[in-house]
Amino acid sequence: MVFLLNALHPRKADLQTLMYLDYAVIYTGDLNGPPSLHTPVPLRGAEYISRREIIEHGLSLMAFRAFVDAMATQEGIKYGIGESGPALVDLLGGQYTKDLRDRCNWVSEHFGGHTDFQLEEVFGAKGRLWRTHFIGKEGLPRAV
Repeated sequence: MVFLLNALHPRKADLQTLMYLDYAVIYTGDLNGPPSLHTPVPLRGAEYISRREIIEHGLSLMAFRAFVDAMATQEGIKYGIGESGPALVDLLGGQYTKDLRDRCNWVSEHFGGHTDFQLEEVFGAKGRLWRTHFIGKEGLPRAV
């Protein structure tokens, strides 16, 4: 989330938007972007739902340490990069971190300005999050 919010800066995002964008960062290959950060496993769409509580809890912890800034607005709680966030992003190194930063920047550029409704249309229309996979006779997963 810190990397994603850093890439979105100065924009802010609510939890729902961050959930969509989190999925997009991990599976950019599903969205005609760079290769996915993680291996695209069957039933990965279920991750979207299961990660909500983890993301929400993580944002709370990161806000406590000033990596994330949580702001109450008329539209609800919006999250942005916190005072200590950029330092954390700059501190971490390695290939995975570089790849994560690249994916966050790509997602910010391509989806950072979308509304929740637009993101829902993108993911829903492409069947990214709610598709069910079955094993066919050939033993290969197929989308239904």
